[in-house]
Amino acid sequence: MTQPTLSLVDTDPAESAVDAIVIGLHSQPDEDGSLLPAAGAESIAAAFDGKLISTLALLGATGAPGEVTKLATLGTIAAPILVAVGLGTEPDGPAPDLETLRRGAGAAVRALAGSNTVVLALPVPDDAGAAPVLRATLEGALLGGYRFAGYKSKPAKGRRDPVAELRLHVPDAADEAAAAELRRAGIVARAVRQTRDWVNTPPNALRPADLADQVAAAATEAGLEVEVLDFEQLKAGGYGGIVAVGQGSEAPPRLVKLTYTPSGVTDPKRVALVGKGITFDTGGVSIKPAAGMWEMKSDMAGAAAVAATLIAVAELEPGVAVSGYLAIAENMPSGSAYRPGDVVTMFNGKRVEVFNTDAEGRMVLGDAMARACADGTDYLFETSTLTGGQVIALGKRISGLMGSDEATGLVEAAGTTVGEPAWRMPLPDDVRKGMESEIADICQTNANLDRAGHMLQGGVFLREFVTEGVEWAHIDIAGPSYHTGEANGYWTKGGTGVPVRTLLQVIDDLA
Repeated sequence: MTQPTLSLVDTDPAESAVDAIVIGLHSQPDEDGSLLPAAGAESIAAAFDGKLISTLALLGATGAPGEVTKLATLGTIAAPILVAVGLGTEPDGPAPDLETLRRGAGAAVRALAGSNTVVLALPVPDDAGAAPVLRATLEGALLGGYRFAGYKSKPAKGRRDPVAELRLHVPDAADEAAAAELRRAGIVARAVRQTRDWVNTPPNALRPADLADQVAAAATEAGLEVEVLDFEQLKAGGYGGIVAVGQGSEAPPRLVKLTYTPSGVTDPKRVALVGKGITFDTGGVSIKPAAGMWEMKSDMAGAAAVAATLIAVAELEPGVAVSGYLAIAENMPSGSAYRPGDVVTMFNGKRVEVFNTDAEGRMVLGDAMARACADGTDYLFETSTLTGGQVIALGKRISGLMGSDEATGLVEAAGTTVGEPAWRMPLPDDVRKGMESEIADICQTNANLDRAGHMLQGGVFLREFVTEGVEWAHIDIAGPSYHTGEANGYWTKGGTGVPVRTLLQVIDDLA
């Protein structure tokens, strides 16, 4: 669905004739559990003649992070509805924790579905610290209101359209720095929403050629250079991993390369982004259990994130050269599918003994990573829904992170900044030893089919396709890329868009 329009306002929120006003509410740690309106709500609290807090408390408000309480204003202020969103205890500094603010803005905007215009009167400092607060608030609001268009033949009963227009109250609406943050938030949110749309699309409507075509069209429109390799070109080019995985499907695989070159920059840093694009994963011959297999439509979340990131980069125009590589295939069982026991020659010449066709992600990624290194890059960031081991070890919010020290440090810091945490994991020598093959250069999984350190096996395997001297990171998003529970904060059910904001922050930091 269309993203809400954004604007900045500095007029009195209490006098804004809009559908709803959102304010922040702090819980206080004192014994009587009193509440405190957050910065930005001063004029609204004054309009209620000292009764706002007691009224919200009667409605059950506690100020807990993300809690939403609605109040009919009955003419007390110009807007008919007031929404108080919990921001936790009052911060020591000028603004709440950014992730708390991001989630609160998302929850409030989602709760106001059906409204046309909403003003966010949330805390924004009047100093140099305003930029991250603006960014967090705007991104949270835009993403919390996301809804996948879907395929219902009739509108669901009671379903209301998302908010159409968002206005953020700031100290000075003419401030150029604030306007820059507004523009950036819109670009970033569109990238995340596009990723969510691709991930949420059913697999029969987004087979390899479909995804490649859609990405190519959007990237071309954005001004990126686009290269698409089809099945015959992949075979001729020696992309053995992508060919092996894709040959079992009647929908042949693709490799898409997107390129952004900064203008006016001499010898820019080179960044390669690589994404796994398995549009549906049955497991192939090593077929998965039927329960929950439908979620494997999200196995292309890494490629979707990389494509959307490149499209955003084209609009943000950072001073670094960025290329994206999308390894796209459908992993199906058939008479032409690759088998356990096969030996596959990869793009960089390494030969891989296959033990499990359901470990297909590392096969397509190995080719794409080797191609990225062959093209030349200083940094390589790869992201994929690679292993169930990531979910077991780190859960549904924290990505697994492996690679060189500098690259993983960049991802870890960026993830902390944007609210997409990642946890660094080791690449032990004994895991690599367990992947020795008697007949090839490396086994695709542990030679004894031992799943111990399963997430680490994936990282160890991918390391084989990174050229020496390239700073690299593997970001395993098997859990964080797809949210199966009810909407909370700025996450809605389905695709989350992780790690688009992390990748864009990394590029910002390198620039």
